Amino acid sequence: MITLDVALGDRSYPISIGSNLLGQSELLQQHLGGKEVMVVSNETVAPLYMQQLMTSLEGYRAESVILPDGEKYKTLEQLNNIFTALLEKRMSRQTTIIALGGGVIGDMAGFAAASYQRCVHLIQIPTTLLSQVDSSVGVKTGVNHALGKNMIGAFHQPRCVIADSDTLNTLEDNQHSAGIAEVIKYGLIRDMDFTTW
Repeated sequence: MITLDVALGDRSYPISIGSNLLGQSELLQQHLGGKEVMVVSNETVAPLYMQQLMTSLEGYRAESVILPDGEKYKTLEQLNNIFTALLEKRMSRQTTIIALGGGVIGDMAGFAAASYQRCVHLIQIPTTLLSQVDSSVGVKTGVNHALGKNMIGAFHQPRCVIADSDTLNTLEDNQHSAGIAEVIKYGLIRDMDFTTW
């Protein structure tokens, strides 16, 4: 496992990268803000990784909300489904929201964490290459509106990012290519040796 630290003073957080990280309960549990957890995922990712994550949360009060998959569902309506689940389960301000999925799930769960009871803890577990190298390691969260993409949102740092490379084994080719293209773009912007590599 490799750990990178995002140095933001009091808001600093680690990014853990490696294989079989979802199965390492101690890695996840050290970043939980309390005993209550709400996992936000989608219909594609949840059947693949939800059970493994829930096993790592044994001993915690762990609930989940499953959203439809796709950018077209990155809406206030779907965001409200997260709030409804949190309220129905009577989740407190000590709740940690865990985003288990790609960039859409990370953005929506992050916005929910920034907003619910005026801010609760967030953990990002990105499952696509694009979200592992881009959206999960930033602090921008939000949803789309009919009049603009990502126009409603907030900045909210996660407590940690856990990038389990095993989740990339289930990606479709176009999802893998999208992540590689983003990495190449970073190289072109800043590091020609890296781009050549």
